Amino acid sequence: MNFPEEFKYTEDHEWVLIEDDVVTIGITDFAQDQLGDIVFVELPEVGDSLEVGKSFGVVESVKAVSDVYAPVSGEVVEVNEELPDDPEVLNTSPYDDGWMIKLKLADTAALDALMDVATYQKFVEKD
Repeated sequence: MNFPEEFKYTEDHEWVLIEDDVVTIGITDFAQDQLGDIVFVELPEVGDSLEVGKSFGVVESVKAVSDVYAPVSGEVVEVNEELPDDPEVLNTSPYDDGWMIKLKLADTAALDALMDVATYQKFVEKD
């Protein structure tokens, strides 16, 4: 499994790429592997305010329907418009083409609660 070192991770299997005060968020390689073939994605709207720990979208696969949770609070500044029409991109490219949203950070302190790659790898090995 692939877990980029420059990302931060959550226990709910979201990844976060930090670029100044904007973060890009998606689901991890582990998450897409557990879900199987993804057939539907629901994302928030640009301008929506998200709160850390609250659901911001849905990923549906042939196995299950899963909520996706905001790892940080902030305002949605961009959504991946390709995903609703091409949800399987989450399976083939979860870190590059499969990003879900970009969020303008409300509070950088929330980033401290996220796992680095080594901690996340140990976390998924327990699952």
